[in-house]
Amino acid sequence: MAKQAKSAKAAAKTVTIKLTKSPIGFNKNQATVVESIGLRRINHSVTLADTPETRGMIFKVRHLVTVSE
Repeated sequence: MAKQAKSAKAAAKTVTIKLTKSPIGFNKNQATVVESIGLRRINHSVTLADTPETRGMIFKVRHLVTVSE
């Protein structure tokens, strides 16, 4: 049973998010979302699990980031 759990986690999809535009000058909520994603500066990228929560955050700041599967 433990093997199945490990293989399921390994097969989990991920998304790489890259900050391409500064959140300065936009709504403060969007700056908070960028920070909660883990992005710190322009051209910084993070890899997160592809979940509905992550997709919602990406949608909120879609004009500031680029996404690659």
